[in-house]
Amino acid sequence: MKTVIRNLALAGLSLLAAASASAGVSVTFSHPENYADLPFAPWERDQVLRDLTEHFTRLAATLPPGQDLKVEILDVDLAGRIRHDFRGAHEIRVLRGQADWPHIHLRYTLTEAGQVLGTGEEHLSNMMYLDRINRYVSGDPLRYEKQMIDDWFKDKIAPRHPS
Repeated sequence: MKTVIRNLALAGLSLLAAASASAGVSVTFSHPENYADLPFAPWERDQVLRDLTEHFTRLAATLPPGQDLKVEILDVDLAGRIRHDFRGAHEIRVLRGQADWPHIHLRYTLTEAGQVLGTGEEHLSNMMYLDRINRYVSGDPLRYEKQMIDDWFKDKIAPRHPS
């Protein structure tokens, strides 16, 4: 059973890598073991990183042909804070809207035909994450982070190409 799951996971990662290459996007994670806030369980950490990669890939698919986006994630602090259930067996993410807003530190480069259209280092955060309308479903564990990334993409990347 473990072999089947491992093979499916590897196949999924291969498809994700192929999709990233064709979409003109490269997402890398610099020392994720040192990030401020990711789940403790390795499979949950991997899922968060995969979900972030998929989201950047979806956004980059809206770029004009020939444009490439390179994103290096330097740090992640997810919305809310981890609390353990009363037995200490499970992690629960509690969202209070206080000093627990999402934050992502990243570097990016947008290129077209070898020319740099934009580059920079950004500290994304959404202090009002619980007070805004969010288009992502409530069951999406990264709904606040995705909203924050969407805002950054719309402000920093999308204006660099005509709609």
